Amino acid sequence: MLVQFSIVPLAKGESISGQVARILDLVDGSGLPYRLTPMGTIVEGGWDEVMALVGQCHREALRDAPRALTTITIDDRPGKPDRITEKVRSVEAKLGRALKK
Repeated sequence: MLVQFSIVPLAKGESISGQVARILDLVDGSGLPYRLTPMGTIVEGGWDEVMALVGQCHREALRDAPRALTTITIDDRPGKPDRITEKVRSVEAKLGRALKK
């Protein structure tokens, strides 16, 4: 299962990079495969482990913010491992070239 999520701590001013860094430290320490993008994070794993991680990250955002907005997109395709890289490889194979990453 692939989960893309984005967490925005609200009422913290314009820069939230410090809070985002703490959240990404949790993701990095989870041991799950992930990709950081400028607009969110993609994590691959089973339902329970990924959702537990997203919940932990959401609670971390609330640690010093009065409100947090979490957006989650789930792509659940059982039996297809390593989708975090294979989905990109599949598109690149069809194009016959690598894309920017």
